[in-house]
Amino acid sequence: MEIKSEIKFLRGPQSRWEEFRFTVKVLLEFVKGFRALHFVGPCVTFFGSARFHEDHEYYILTRNAAAAIARLGFTIMTGGGGGLMEAANRGAREAGGRSVGCNIVLPMEQKPNRYLDKWVNIRYFFVRKTLLIKYSFAFIVVPGGFGTLDEFFEALTLTQTRKIQQFPIIIFDKVFHRELLEHIEWMKRKQTISPEDLDLILVTNSIDEAVQFIKERSIAKYGLVTGKKPSPLRWLFEKE
Repeated sequence: MEIKSEIKFLRGPQSRWEEFRFTVKVLLEFVKGFRALHFVGPCVTFFGSARFHEDHEYYILTRNAAAAIARLGFTIMTGGGGGLMEAANRGAREAGGRSVGCNIVLPMEQKPNRYLDKWVNIRYFFVRKTLLIKYSFAFIVVPGGFGTLDEFFEALTLTQTRKIQQFPIIIFDKVFHRELLEHIEWMKRKQTISPEDLDLILVTNSIDEAVQFIKERSIAKYGLVTGKKPSPLRWLFEKE
C-alpha cells in the first residue's frame, strides 16, 4: 500500500531526494493557492464545523453573520466544505457578496460547497491554514471540532506573537464555547497568557456587535478599503 507523501514526511527523516520532492510539492501547492486567491480582495474567514445542517441554529446564525459581514464589502472565505462553511459561503452569496473557499483534499473526498464563487483544492492542512489567514482582516469562530479549534488557536497565536497584524477574532455562541472560554480564563489566572492577549477577542451571540467590532478593529483601525483588489496581469495568464 502506497503511503501518502505527508505521512512519510512527518514520520521522520527521509532520503534527501524524498525531502526535496516533498518540498517542491508544497511549493507548488502554495503557488496554486496564491494564483487562485490573489484577486479575492479583503476577506473575513469563518472557521466552523462541517457537521451541522441547514435547519440547525448554528447554520442559521453563521449564514446571517456572513451576510452581514459581506455587506461591509468583505469577501467571505471558508474551508470550502459543508456545514457551517457552506452556511457562511451561502450567506455571502445571498447578500450579493463574494464567496471563496480553500477546500482540503481528504480520503472521504470533501467536496467544495455549491455557494462558492471561487475555490482552490489543497492537499496539505498547513498550506490551507496559511491561505485562510493570509487574505483575511478578521476571523470568525463558529461551533466546530478539532479542526476549528486548530484554526482558531493558529490565528490567535499569530496575533499574540505579532506574526500578523492585530486583526479581530470573533467567537460566536457563548454557550457552545463556555468550557473553552473558562479554560482560557484559567490560563490567564495561571499567567501562561497575558490579559492583553485577549483584547482582540470578542465573544458574542450578536451579529450587530460583531459587525461593529470589525468596523472598529479592522476597517477603521487599518484604514481598510473593502472591495479593493489588484488587477490581473494578462501576460501571466491571470484572471479574477
